Amino acid sequence: MGRGDLTNAEWDRLESFLPPGGARGGRWSDHRRVINGVLYRVRTGVQWRDLPERFGPWETVYKRHRRWSADGTWQMLLSRIQVAEDAEGGIDWDVSVDSTAVRAHQHAAGARKAPPRRPSKGGQVGDEPGRSGTAETDHPPGGGGQVGECLGRSRGGFTTKIHLVAEGRCRPLAFVLTPGHYGDGPQLERVLEQVLVPRAGVGRPRTRPDHVLADKAYTSRKNRRYLRRRGIRHTIPERLDQQRHRKNQGSRGGRPTGFDSELYKKRNTVERTINRLKGFRAVATRYEKRAYIYLGTVTLAALMIWLRT
Repeated sequence: MGRGDLTNAEWDRLESFLPPGGARGGRWSDHRRVINGVLYRVRTGVQWRDLPERFGPWETVYKRHRRWSADGTWQMLLSRIQVAEDAEGGIDWDVSVDSTAVRAHQHAAGARKAPPRRPSKGGQVGDEPGRSGTAETDHPPGGGGQVGECLGRSRGGFTTKIHLVAEGRCRPLAFVLTPGHYGDGPQLERVLEQVLVPRAGVGRPRTRPDHVLADKAYTSRKNRRYLRRRGIRHTIPERLDQQRHRKNQGSRGGRPTGFDSELYKKRNTVERTINRLKGFRAVATRYEKRAYIYLGTVTLAALMIWLRT
């Protein structure tokens, strides 16, 4: 076993969830070896062609990752691990929301404008691959870059942005990809809608956190109304300009928003989660041209964080 490969305990947790057969009804090549090859690439960021020979043909490793990113297999594995953790009471539902910009390599540009062919049976690539994460596929007016592939121009250059929800133990619950020039606040509702942890037994999946912590980028009235409508308690600081505007309106400005400074200190969990995700070099720098493949890379990194925490 090489450094970074699946341990026996981690493999035992995943083995029963893996697909039993190949795309044409035949046998898959060894799942464990191929997954270790994908992990090696996600951890180191090397080109697929430079994978060590111990992982087998690099085409097999790449195509498996591409297929499982498209059909939602990585999302399914992450969901199964989250279900097991929630059944044992291992998830802290005081969550934090934030985003991080990821610099895109120059080779990430240049994807064809036509929708990519899906490497397995099902709908078109670009449909939501699961509730753990989604990639922006709309094409709003304005802005540079390839919006459909979550690439945009921002102060950081050619970037993709990861919006994520982190639970209280520094593990990602859900995430969304957008172009790098997209704002944080408008994505709060969308990323919280991706939180879905099924029950181990009967009952509806859990979709509502106990408490949401976020910084001033999420302090809009729309976001606060959304959280109140869902009955989610929240701790979000109010910007100074909003405070002045409310005070200038007098009694029409409404009551001040509640803010617990001690509880807000727990928001560092999302920053630590981002640091753990970016410990995987293929997450910290985007090399993939297609957003759904990069989303699969982020999902696999999140899966390893859950397995190793």
